[in-house]
Amino acid sequence: MRVVLQRVSKASVRVDDRVLGSISRGLLVLVGFTATDGEEQVGWMAEKIAGLRIFSDDEGKMNRDVAETGGAVLVISQFTLYGDARKGRRPSFVDAARPEIAIPLYESFKRALAGRGLQVESGEFGAMMQVELVNDGPVTILLEK
Repeated sequence: MRVVLQRVSKASVRVDDRVLGSISRGLLVLVGFTATDGEEQVGWMAEKIAGLRIFSDDEGKMNRDVAETGGAVLVISQFTLYGDARKGRRPSFVDAARPEIAIPLYESFKRALAGRGLQVESGEFGAMMQVELVNDGPVTILLEK
């Protein structure tokens, strides 16, 4: 399971002209799965993200997690996180989980985050989405389990 996590002052996701999810301060989470991922990875990642202290305290130090700041999480499925472009010009996505594996993991991941007290918004699995964000900092972190 691979995540690109961005601290944002706002973010939204659209499909066509419909806004599916929108947050102000919080985290944009791009998530991809492999065929060998399961509930262990989902639980670990949700716990890591919920507890990650990457928001500033009153002294300007990264010392608060997303819940402590009243932030939310926008989760976007992104199989291209497992794109392998080491050979040729076209990335290979053979390591990315097929939808029948990835969709249940994606749904479980969103529930795991919500179960940790976070407001969770999301995109639509498999859809062509337009994601807008304002990266705050910028802070971008790659997580893998």
